[in-house]
Amino acid sequence: MNAITLDQDTLDQAVSSAQRTSQRKRLFAGLAAVTVLAGGGFYAYDMLVGSRHVSTDNAYVGAYSAEITPLVGGPVAAVEVADTQAVRKGQILVRLDDTDARLALANAEATLQMAERKVRGYVANDDGLGALVSARTAAQAQAAAQVASAQSNLQRARIDLDRRKALAADGSVSGEELTSAQNAYANAAAALQAALAGQAVAAADREAAQGSRGANQALITGASVEDNPQVAAARAARDQARVDLERTIIRAPIDGVVSKRQVQVGQRVQPGAPLMVVVPVEHAYVDANFKEIQLAKVKPGQAVELTSDLYGKKVVYHGRVAGFSGGTGAAFAVVPAQNATGNWIKVVQRLPVRIALEPDELRRNPLRVGLSMNVDIKVAN
Repeated sequence: MNAITLDQDTLDQAVSSAQRTSQRKRLFAGLAAVTVLAGGGFYAYDMLVGSRHVSTDNAYVGAYSAEITPLVGGPVAAVEVADTQAVRKGQILVRLDDTDARLALANAEATLQMAERKVRGYVANDDGLGALVSARTAAQAQAAAQVASAQSNLQRARIDLDRRKALAADGSVSGEELTSAQNAYANAAAALQAALAGQAVAAADREAAQGSRGANQALITGASVEDNPQVAAARAARDQARVDLERTIIRAPIDGVVSKRQVQVGQRVQPGAPLMVVVPVEHAYVDANFKEIQLAKVKPGQAVELTSDLYGKKVVYHGRVAGFSGGTGAAFAVVPAQNATGNWIKVVQRLPVRIALEPDELRRNPLRVGLSMNVDIKVAN
């Protein structure tokens, strides 16, 4: 009986061991099958999905903000907007006191009127100076005639004197007649000198009149009263004063949201001083900082899907890859990395990729500059 019992126990142990071995083999086979399926699934996911997308959560909203600065100085009379307020292009933001600007415009307008009247006076003087030149020309001709007459008289006096001298030798002419002839010759000679001097004066007067007219014509020739340089300069000064008056009202250059308001009523501002910033939230973009190993297949124009932490995954934005930055963030850092030193550790760099967003989606769900985004680029297309 004992032998039979022993054999039965041995048989049971053998059967149990065989069952455990069979179970272990099935478990290893199942584990191998699961491993193969997992590997196949990962490979299939990578080939069909993963290799067609690159994503990052290192992305932030940006926009080309407009910094509001005055173009003219002056005290602030009114501030029409507050921080976080939405404004439209052309809306009044700040009013400066325009008293000085109005006075400057009035002075410039008066200067323009004076310049126009002065130029009209030049035009009127030209006619008078032309008449003066004509008169001086006639006077010169008259002086020339007087010289010719004096020369003729001198010639006649010389002939009479010579005749009297010849007759005086034989006593045919008295000494008194000879003296009278000599006096007449001297008077004719003096008259000729006077006529010649008068001719020189007439010529000088004509040249002076011509010079005056030439100087006057230099101020008006080639241009009308409206186009005269003096009038044009005065008009430009008037226009500048008018522009300066208009610039005392500062308007929004773009649609956006007011941020960083730094101006207060009563403050005296100088040209170029920062007053506030207008952020065009409807024209925001995203800068996604991808690792360099992710960018092999990324190209401009590829479709992008984005979500923000502000709205969560329920709001999906769509965009396009607009381009790549010219360098990594480390290259443009204030203190760039010195990779040429002896101790060097390679660090994977990130390159900013600009993502253009759809304006309609931004209008429905506005974003703000600096918000973080989750970016997924479809690199298959």
